[in-house]
Amino acid sequence: MKNNTKENILNKRIAFISLGCDKNRVDLENIISLVKNAGFKTTQNLAEANVIIINTCSFIESARRESIETILNMANLKQSKCEKIIVTGCLNEMNYSDLNSSLPEVDSFLRVADNKNIIKTIYNLYGVPYSETTINCNFNRVLTTPNHYAYLKISEGCNNFCSYCTIPFIRGRFVSTPMEQLVFEAQELAKLGVKELILVGQDVTKYGVDLYGKQSITTLIKNLSKIEGIKWIRLLYCYPELVDDELINEIKNNSKVVKYIDLPLQHINNNILKLMNRKTSTQKILEVIKKLKTQIPSIAIRSTFILGFPGETKENFEELLNFLKNEKLTNVGFFAYSREEGTRAYNFENQVSTKTKNSRVKKAYEVQRIIAENNNLNLLNSVLDVIIDEMENNYFVGRAYLSAPDVDPVVYIPVNNKNKNKIKIGNIVPIKITKVLDYDLEGELYEPTK
Repeated sequence: MKNNTKENILNKRIAFISLGCDKNRVDLENIISLVKNAGFKTTQNLAEANVIIINTCSFIESARRESIETILNMANLKQSKCEKIIVTGCLNEMNYSDLNSSLPEVDSFLRVADNKNIIKTIYNLYGVPYSETTINCNFNRVLTTPNHYAYLKISEGCNNFCSYCTIPFIRGRFVSTPMEQLVFEAQELAKLGVKELILVGQDVTKYGVDLYGKQSITTLIKNLSKIEGIKWIRLLYCYPELVDDELINEIKNNSKVVKYIDLPLQHINNNILKLMNRKTSTQKILEVIKKLKTQIPSIAIRSTFILGFPGETKENFEELLNFLKNEKLTNVGFFAYSREEGTRAYNFENQVSTKTKNSRVKKAYEVQRIIAENNNLNLLNSVLDVIIDEMENNYFVGRAYLSAPDVDPVVYIPVNNKNKNKIKIGNIVPIKITKVLDYDLEGELYEPTK
């Protein structure tokens, strides 16, 4: 330890692992930026890393298990090249007092609020004095996504306290990021080549209430839309009770806002919604969906549902399936209820068995698969603008406005002599849909005849 100097520490190679949601991804990208600005070398090869930084998730029990398994797997690398393991992220927020004793393989645990101290932490682990003057503080966010799209985290924390959710205990109360800071960050992202901004937060529709005294998501969208280079703006996690006429009109009339909205509904039955402490109702959900579809007929609606919540009856579940069949949402995810200690629902009566929860998830996916296939059949022979994300097995792989990255279906375009020099990764190109592949689509470059 005493032989370490600033110079040889900066020769250490640092690798990163991020688990969990897109909001966690943004946190890691900021950590990587700090590490690179400090002059450290980075690597994607875990086997050659001297320091491994693991950004953890602990939203539900399975996520905590994955985080701990990842830490233990990385600890095995300490027998070879790895010297230090640093753990940050949500796992620390829930179990901070217990982690040092239960995971001695880890050299340092950082709370989310202390991510900004990552460089000081690395220096301290190697016993070298740290000076902040060594850091280049210019904006230089390092994207872990392809360069043409990025997540913009517009807030932290949550005030909703849904009865099943640990987020307010992990991430704290709702705090909006100042608008001028977000606009600056988006401008810098555009300079890096970002064309698609994906707005995220635990509750995007509540943006600005704490700072400006009212919902300000529409004002933020207007300001982001002025940025040259930004072509698409996508909205995730919009709570239905806060989707007002102003926001709907902005989605409808702003050409940069893709006609897509994520509404995390979680259920449709009134009694279950009340037990979940959701601030909405069956009637409100149906009204919002009707208004969205009426005002924006091409709107793609994505949602998620928790199945097997305490007290959910067979009739409640059937009500949800009928809702899916009637509303024909574009993209849907289903999750078995996870009983989380510390939440109100943990002590609810009428807990549903694991077998029943898993059975309901499976059945719901079967229903939604047919809905999605029928929705896709309606897209045959239509022309959609598609942003090209990558090449895979002689296919271009992209997304239409209907799809967010990683969670939604993609469009495959076979590479051929006619299109291989006309389609580039990161470009938005017109694609004629020629085939339905269950959830995914296949298409060809659309070139109108003159």
